[in-house]
Amino acid sequence: MSFEELDLDPSLVQALAKMGYESPTTIQREAIPAAMDQRDILGCAPTGTGKTAAFLLPALQHLMDFPRIKPGPPRILVITPTRELANQVHEYAVKLTEFTALTPICITGGIDYEVHEELLEKNSDILVATPGRLMEFIETEQLDMRSIEFLIMDEADRMLDMGFINDMERVADEARWRLQTMLFSATLEGKGLDRFVAMVLKDPIRIDANPSRKEAAKITQWVHLADDLAHKQKILATLLKSDNLARTIVFVKTRERLAELVAKLQSFDIKVCYLQGKMAQEQRNLSLQRFKDGELNILIATDVAARGLDIDDISHVINYDLPYTCDVYLHRIGRTARAGKKGIAISLAEAHEMRILGKIERYTEQRLQRRSLEGLRPQNKESRVASKKRKVKLTKAQKKAKIKKQVKKARKKSSS
Repeated sequence: MSFEELDLDPSLVQALAKMGYESPTTIQREAIPAAMDQRDILGCAPTGTGKTAAFLLPALQHLMDFPRIKPGPPRILVITPTRELANQVHEYAVKLTEFTALTPICITGGIDYEVHEELLEKNSDILVATPGRLMEFIETEQLDMRSIEFLIMDEADRMLDMGFINDMERVADEARWRLQTMLFSATLEGKGLDRFVAMVLKDPIRIDANPSRKEAAKITQWVHLADDLAHKQKILATLLKSDNLARTIVFVKTRERLAELVAKLQSFDIKVCYLQGKMAQEQRNLSLQRFKDGELNILIATDVAARGLDIDDISHVINYDLPYTCDVYLHRIGRTARAGKKGIAISLAEAHEMRILGKIERYTEQRLQRRSLEGLRPQNKESRVASKKRKVKLTKAQKKAKIKKQVKKARKKSSS
């Protein structure tokens, strides 16, 4: 299927071609026609599956099919949990509307309030916003929510986790005259999300575009076992000095761990940029730009960047700290192997992290290969025992699926 077959305006197809996109992804093929039929969408889709275009294209097509008579406030509202994701969605919208007369704007925290006031006073068509700054303009009645025709909530589960449930409910109520709602989430689990979905969506079409948990098709994964923190730091430094690494993201758990690691890498004469939640917006933008431009090829980040960070040509993701949950692990490693390319995900694990490593292996239904660097092999007994091959325990559902797959394979073989 081509984008032309989705009945998109030629100006949008032209913009997609300029961006290098020739055919729609799975979620785009399913979501765009449904949205253009004015159906509410409940999408399960992490970053990297093409979901941004999946919700922007039908919204833009609606604006072109039903052009406004006179200038006014935005008709499309996209809410994202973080500033980085908001900026990326806005940049994407700008590219998609290059050959149209439509105007996207973006308002987030960290920017002077007066700057955003001026933006909202002018004509605009698409507004991308973070919850906090958006609520400020709703409270002061400087944003006319009656004009909103499309309400799109990206990474709704993340916003719920961040405590924005009341703000999201308020936004949905303020935009109650809307025609359509699209809600995208990395997972579709949890009572809080279920209740929220029931409140804001009307008879939605559910689209599940989650990639296979076995990321091995495009991402090669392995783990280095470390005796202690000092050993882990030496392993990381050796990896980062390797000629094999190009553009790399290193994930840590907390801001404190990030500050400690950045200082340590500097002592190893390794230049890095970093990203964490409490940075000033100007500093965050500068750090990301240096990484995107290739001025620095190593980005140290907390999980503020695990979702939504969409940067081309990430060759490696390194988990300096294993994440607290398995789905975050998949989000992290999903920063590499974009647009059909291959990537490498490396995890560093101390003895106390073996439990979460086991959970990750069960969740992905594969055992991560144990590797070691010359001169940096683990010496502690716990590390050596952990490095021995263990069979990954499968859940009952996983065992059943595995047996079903084997039976299907045997039948196919016998029939041939």
